[in-house]
Amino acid sequence: MTRPAGETAPVTALPGVGQALAARLERLGIRTIAELLFHLPLRYQDRTRTTPIGELVAGQEAVVEANVEHVEVVRRRRRALVAHLADGTGGLTLRLFHFGARQQSQMTPGARLRLYGEARRGQVGLEMVHPEYHVLGQGTAPPLADALTPVYPATEGLGQAALRRVTGAALARLEQGELLADIAGPAVPGELPPLVEALRTVHRPPPGAAIAELAAGTHPACRRLAFEELLAHHASLRRLRQQARSQRAPALAGDAQLLARFRAGLPFALTPAQERAIGEILRDLAASHPMLRLLQGDVGSGKTVVAACAALAAIGTGWQGMLMAPTEVLAEQHYRTLADWLEPLGVRTGWLTGRLTAGARRQEVAAIAAGERDLVIGTHALFQRDVELPRLGLVIIDEQHRFGVHQRLALREKGDHGERVPHQLIMTATPIPRTLAMTAYADLDTSVIDALPPGRRPVKTAVVSAGRRAEVVERVAVACREGQQVYWVCPRIEEGESEGEGGRAGRAAIEAAEWLQAECPDLRVGVLHGRLRAREKEAEMARFQAGDSDVLVATTVIEVGVDVPNAALMVIENAELLGLSQLHQLRGRVGRGAHDSVCILLYEPPLSEHGRARLTTLRDTSDGFRIAERDLELRGPGEVLGTRQAGAMAFRIADPMRDAALLPRVRETADQLLAEDPAAVDALVQRWLGAGERYGEA
Repeated sequence: MTRPAGETAPVTALPGVGQALAARLERLGIRTIAELLFHLPLRYQDRTRTTPIGELVAGQEAVVEANVEHVEVVRRRRRALVAHLADGTGGLTLRLFHFGARQQSQMTPGARLRLYGEARRGQVGLEMVHPEYHVLGQGTAPPLADALTPVYPATEGLGQAALRRVTGAALARLEQGELLADIAGPAVPGELPPLVEALRTVHRPPPGAAIAELAAGTHPACRRLAFEELLAHHASLRRLRQQARSQRAPALAGDAQLLARFRAGLPFALTPAQERAIGEILRDLAASHPMLRLLQGDVGSGKTVVAACAALAAIGTGWQGMLMAPTEVLAEQHYRTLADWLEPLGVRTGWLTGRLTAGARRQEVAAIAAGERDLVIGTHALFQRDVELPRLGLVIIDEQHRFGVHQRLALREKGDHGERVPHQLIMTATPIPRTLAMTAYADLDTSVIDALPPGRRPVKTAVVSAGRRAEVVERVAVACREGQQVYWVCPRIEEGESEGEGGRAGRAAIEAAEWLQAECPDLRVGVLHGRLRAREKEAEMARFQAGDSDVLVATTVIEVGVDVPNAALMVIENAELLGLSQLHQLRGRVGRGAHDSVCILLYEPPLSEHGRARLTTLRDTSDGFRIAERDLELRGPGEVLGTRQAGAMAFRIADPMRDAALLPRVRETADQLLAEDPAAVDALVQRWLGAGERYGEA
């Protein structure tokens, strides 16, 4: 497919766009006319009509026309120019903190002003602080805007006025001729408008357009663009899947006897869900093209034993395996568990984290490079250039959303010696809603462990105001007297370290430990946080695991990886500061033993609407997938997937949950275009993803 001129023409082809303005636009990733047309508004202002002051409500943005009745310069905490306006339906105060002689001369009694701004509650009625305003002359007032006014993502030196002007010029070019190919046109649902009409509507919504639908992304014009954006993402990932399957990987048939010995030595039986996942993974590993599989399992579902079976398939065929975890706590937990399971079978396990001494690290890196380690477990330290695995056949990544996409790609390339690439198993204990998984992981096969092992007890969850802290402390004391252990989780280390919801800092872990010890002097209270030295952390955790401390006050460092069956009560301070999935992960640290377990979510009132929704969801369900669906609704796909920082899945207008009804047609169209018109896929991907496509390879 030949891309139309508008898609490749530089923005300097537009009138009034010189090199200086082009340089500012480039800071927003805009180099061509097409990129400008797909730089979409964040929201809209309605300047198409005036609103009588008597109809204004606090929080509303509006155009108001009114006469100046009285002006004064007030000197309180800040000097301000205050004008009192009226339009016959009510009064409004105009307040300017930055003003000069010109503004004072304009604000004469009797002058008529047109203002645009947000009405706020003032000391006496509504007011506008630093609105946009114009003094209307005698006679006819200038016309109001003939379309809703877009507000675009901007950058320093490039404000809204300039963006609206150049976008208007691009729209004029669009109206003159076919500058953009309607690549997805034939597949678009019939109720949605053509591409050009959708772009025109989104950039310059006509008067009377449903601003609420535009803001929510449910307007037909938004859904038309969302369809194409989802199509670009999906086609890109499907193409990456095709490319991956065309590569060669070692066929890891494994050693059936080694795997049988491992399974026979386990002190528990595998669940049918684990058996199904193992079967799917072993079939993939036996193929000569690389496995790309996502293993989802709720907290405590038994993903580690599935990963061990996968590692044995590689090791039993003479290849090395690598498992990477995002934190030292989790990496060490994996190392201890896997070493206990596998070393009796003759598997040589290695351990590489940033806390090793220089000498110990050199020895370990040399042993890995010499092929003296069959399975290497570690943290980000595995990324370093001098870490070489000569026969890397399988990469296992735990808690994938914690890593940037380039980091995951770097691990795969460690095993790429020009002939074969390693298989990849990506694990997550944060269930990803099916809708989002189909969108974000179209290049991966998915296995789901959807049942907990026998013996895992449900955790009762209570939402309690911080005003009842004394009752909670008594509950902790009772649990400890009955021989149980308790986690007390604080979101921050020190008071004032960071501000959370409502401007409140999380309660300090160190301070909480001291306070708890004072309240309950007969309890043995430990404290664990990220600023402790590695040996101190290890010693504190070992004390708790051995039962030598009753209460472990900790930051969210214990979110994953810590397994203490005797811990049956968890208290989470300032629970309103944490996301749903993180709260669910934390709660998963209890309910692992014989005791009935409880998680208490302590919150500081008043709760915001979002905070209340999160805590209520957690109280009402322990189903990780339901929690993930709600988390996605509240936070959006970028944060749920952990890609907000990494740059992946940064949708401009699409929302996989809101637009779920479009996905079946999207998938069908993507496969058709890949088979029949690969050039159209190239054009779509360039239009919506640009240079960001490679993230899918990670």
